[in-house]
Amino acid sequence: MKHLRIIGALFILVFLLAGTIVFTMLSNISKPSGPAPTYSYTVIKTYSHDQNAFTEGLFYADGYLYESTGLYGSSTLRKVELETGKVLQETVLSDSFFGEGCTIIDNIVIQLTWESHVGFVYDKDTFQVQSNFTYATEGWGITFIGTCLLMSDGTDNLYYLNPETYQTVGNVQVHDANGSVVNVNELEYINGDIYANIWLTEKIAIIDPQTGQVEAWINLSGLGNSARLSVNDVLNGIAYDQQNDRLFVTGKNWSQLYEIKFVESK
Repeated sequence: MKHLRIIGALFILVFLLAGTIVFTMLSNISKPSGPAPTYSYTVIKTYSHDQNAFTEGLFYADGYLYESTGLYGSSTLRKVELETGKVLQETVLSDSFFGEGCTIIDNIVIQLTWESHVGFVYDKDTFQVQSNFTYATEGWGITFIGTCLLMSDGTDNLYYLNPETYQTVGNVQVHDANGSVVNVNELEYINGDIYANIWLTEKIAIIDPQTGQVEAWINLSGLGNSARLSVNDVLNGIAYDQQNDRLFVTGKNWSQLYEIKFVESK
């Protein structure tokens, strides 16, 4: 009996030691070791953008921009000609919905709404609504990361959604060396990372979608200042042309859309 007690005590000790090691390893993985680097930018090209578009979501596909605009009574989903900013196709949401982020999977467009807890699924070619889905939080930004959707709600959380059922299957907290990063807004999946507008700032966070860690910042201070009519006309809208490695950004009610490259800060 004495030997069994000794063996049992040793087993508990080993279990606790192993748990401590695993916890330490996970802590080291989830926390950045230092401040994330901050990049500046250079403008490659400037395009016209509809200044009446309160941009909430932006996506590039097949040579066109797909844009979701907000505000009650003015929300739309639209297909836009990149070179001219001309709206080629548009559907108008009911006055009871405030359009938010959008993304594309194959031949469907997915659009969130802000406070209504409803998302819409459209046929990409016709803009006809195929279905809708619900979620518990507010809807801000959304992007497709290859196996699932990732959605923001204005907090420091990103939510994984099943791309077939649109049900939440997990979440991750966005953070950097200083702690939680809140107001995570429009999202774009680029080469394995999430690029996110942070509402009311002039920064884009580059986030690891698995851990939520901010790996870098892009400081876009000064971009679009001449195009802003009010304090609400903040930076919002990120789109990426994978084939030609082009990054586009704009803002709410901005008259211009910018193709940029980010560069080392001086």
